[in-house]
Amino acid sequence: MSDAALIDLRESNGSITEQISSIALRRHAPAWWFVVFAAAGLGVAMLLLAIAWLLARGVGIWGVNVPVAWGFAITNFVWWIGIGHAGTLISAFLLLMRQTWRRSINRFAEAMTIFAVANAGLFPLLHLGRPWVFYWLLPYPDTMKLWPQFRSPLVWDFAAVMTYMIVSLLFWYMGMIPDLATLRDRSPRKAAKYAYAVLALGWRGDMEHWERYEKIYLLLAGLAAPLVVSVHSVVAFDFAVALVPGWHSTIYPPFFVAGAVFSGMAMALTLGIPLRALFHLHATITERHLDNMAKVMLLSGLIVAYGYLNEFFLAWYGGDLYERFRALDKVAGAYWPGFAVMMIGNVLIPQLLWSKKIRNTAWLLFAISIVVNVGMWTERFVIVIGALHRGFIPSSWHMFYPTGWDWATLAGTLALFGVLFLLFIRFLPLMSMAEERKLLHEVKK
Repeated sequence: MSDAALIDLRESNGSITEQISSIALRRHAPAWWFVVFAAAGLGVAMLLLAIAWLLARGVGIWGVNVPVAWGFAITNFVWWIGIGHAGTLISAFLLLMRQTWRRSINRFAEAMTIFAVANAGLFPLLHLGRPWVFYWLLPYPDTMKLWPQFRSPLVWDFAAVMTYMIVSLLFWYMGMIPDLATLRDRSPRKAAKYAYAVLALGWRGDMEHWERYEKIYLLLAGLAAPLVVSVHSVVAFDFAVALVPGWHSTIYPPFFVAGAVFSGMAMALTLGIPLRALFHLHATITERHLDNMAKVMLLSGLIVAYGYLNEFFLAWYGGDLYERFRALDKVAGAYWPGFAVMMIGNVLIPQLLWSKKIRNTAWLLFAISIVVNVGMWTERFVIVIGALHRGFIPSSWHMFYPTGWDWATLAGTLALFGVLFLLFIRFLPLMSMAEERKLLHEVKK
């Protein structure tokens, strides 16, 4: 779409400020919002029940056993962390690279990051068995001189995830301050006006305010950008430092980072395309945005496919019998259906994105993003469960079968994500009005 056509399309749909602010300031939410919120609320109730039963009975209600001590909990943890990477990639990396197309999608992608990381943090805590003593992971002064085991991946994960959560939350909130001030000035309801006024921190839009805002926003982007690489690399170290066949590989950190961007961009499309249709945002989330997001997903998917190929090559070239057995078991073992789903969803289906027509067809892109999300979850399942159920000693081999509580916890976190995201689009600006106005002004010049 040309710059002139972009201006005409946006102006024909009214002011961008009016369009976005009206979504958050409307007195009554649309009917579909209440239906989806009620369904997601039931899912959250199921999650609370599953957690309560877990605390009462222990992790034995899950399908974990020896040697599969890491079950759905760690699988879901890695998957959720990966989904949270798209927001930081879109907001921080593309901001530093001066990519203007990020401005229409960065806000809801950042919200997606916050909610995904919050869900991810639940699983290691619940997997501890005694989550009420999670603070044992912290290097706090202990009068009993019992310190955390700094060689434990749990300690690394806690530090990495908390850092990522704090920086992402600050980056998300800082970007919203000018828009919160807009909602404050436009809100017809006194209670909402006071709430937005508190959140806007006295923003008046002065030159001094904008100058400080631009500096701190760029600084937070510089802090957040390395986290895209570092956080999932630390998560990958959980596996790479182990001696388990199939895990002990130096390719895991870059492989996990590429997979995180792949799944995160897929989830951004899964959320962005329905938002575009439901709120008539075709003038702001254009075909160009969908095309660029699909290209990023295609590129990261090719890196993931290379990682799969590299695993088999190293298993053959390294000459390690256990690694070769793990490679064969992945393809023809008990969990071969998971491997098939992984290859179809992450390697074959994304090749459709080479076609520009498919990249610009919203419903096809939405379907592909769903397939990729399923494929990436299955990949985590194959990595975690597939490697553990066949150890060095055949006498210790054991199958893993997820229980109903495993599935309930996974479904419950999906519902929790849905509730948080629905509340976000109901009460907060789902895209940056300030950045959109700036972009439109630059295009007109």
